[in-house]
Amino acid sequence: MIDAASSVHLVDQYCQGVLRTELGLGTFEARLGPAAAPAAPGTTFFDTQTGFAVRRWCPPLLGLEPHCPPARYLARRRELGVLEAGRRLLRGTGIATYLVDTGPPGDLAGPPEMAAAGAADAREIVRLELLAEQVADTSGTVEALLANLAEAVHGVAASAVAFTSVAAVNEGLAQAPEAPGPGEVRGAAGRWLAARRVGGPLDDPVLLRHLLWVAVASGLPLQLHVGVRDPMLLAPFAEATAALGTDLVLLHGYPYHRNAAHLASAYPHVYADLGPAIARTGARAAAVLAEILELAPFGKLLFSSGARGLPELHVVGARTFREAVGQVLGGWVADGAWSRPDAERVAAMLASGNARRVYGLSERRLPQPRLPVA
Repeated sequence: MIDAASSVHLVDQYCQGVLRTELGLGTFEARLGPAAAPAAPGTTFFDTQTGFAVRRWCPPLLGLEPHCPPARYLARRRELGVLEAGRRLLRGTGIATYLVDTGPPGDLAGPPEMAAAGAADAREIVRLELLAEQVADTSGTVEALLANLAEAVHGVAASAVAFTSVAAVNEGLAQAPEAPGPGEVRGAAGRWLAARRVGGPLDDPVLLRHLLWVAVASGLPLQLHVGVRDPMLLAPFAEATAALGTDLVLLHGYPYHRNAAHLASAYPHVYADLGPAIARTGARAAAVLAEILELAPFGKLLFSSGARGLPELHVVGARTFREAVGQVLGGWVADGAWSRPDAERVAAMLASGNARRVYGLSERRLPQPRLPVA
C-alpha cells in the first residue's frame, strides 16, 4: 500500500460552497444523500458508504474518536459552532485550491470564504444557466439579451476559472450538438423572454445550446454535469468541439464512470472527473478507481470532492481519494508492475497536476508526494 495521505496536495476541481448555517440531525443527514432529500422512513443516510466515511474521517478533526455515534458528532459540531467546525474540517482536507461553483442556491460560502476557512486558494466556476437568467432579468429585447449575454460571458471569462452547465445533457445536447443558427437563436430568445418572469429558469434547449457554444468560444474549460446519465450521450458534442481548443470536463457520471473514462480516452480535449465515483463509494473506492485507470490516460483524470453544503464531504472526498490512490498504486508497486517514481508522478497528476494544467492555475511550491511502500 502507498500512504499518500500526508503528502499529496490536492486541487478540488469541482465543489460547491459550505453552508453558513447550523444544521440539525435530520437536515445534516439529508445532505449525506445523493439528492439532499430525506432518507426513507426507518432508515438513515448514515448507513451508507458516505455516512460511514464521515464517521471515520471527520470526528478526529473535531477532537472525537473515529466512528463515534452521529448524535455525539453533531453535538460536538454545534459546540464548536459552524464557523470553527468548518475551519477545522476544511483545513484537515489537505486541499490547496478549491474551484467553487457559485451557481447553486442557498446560504453557501463563496470562493473568498472557502479560501479563508480552508487556508487555501479558491477560484470561481461560473454556472452558465444562472448567468443567462441574470442577464435576462435586465434585458428587455431579444437584441439586448443576445448582446448582453455575449458580453457577460466574455466579462466573467476574465476572472473565472471555468464555466459549468447542469442542463446540457437533459436539454438535448446529445441529439443536437451543433451550434444553432442565428435565426433559430433569435426565435428561441424571443419565446423565452415572452414567457418568463423575472428570475425564471433557462429552460429553452436552443438558447442553452447557443450559450454553451458562446462559452466554448471563450476558451475557458467547460464542465458538463452528467449526473447519473451515461456520459456517452455527450459523444456528439465532443466530436463537434474536438478542433476548437476548449477542454470539456465531464462531471460525475457514476455509476457510468467507465464510460466517462472511455470518452476521455477517445478525445484529446475531454477529461473525466473522479468526484462522486470515489467520494460516494467509501470503502469500495479503490476498486472503482482501478476500473477508471484501466480505461483513461492518467493525464485525463482530475480529482474533485464534488462536495456541496457540508465541509464533511470535502473531508470524505479528499481522504477517500488519498486512500484509494495509495491502495491502487501501492499495490501495483508492490507487485512490481509500477516503479515507485512512476507511482509518485501519477499520484501528483491525479491530485493536482492535471487540474493545474487544464485550468491554467499557477504552480505552487509544494513538496512532491512521498509514497513509501508499506
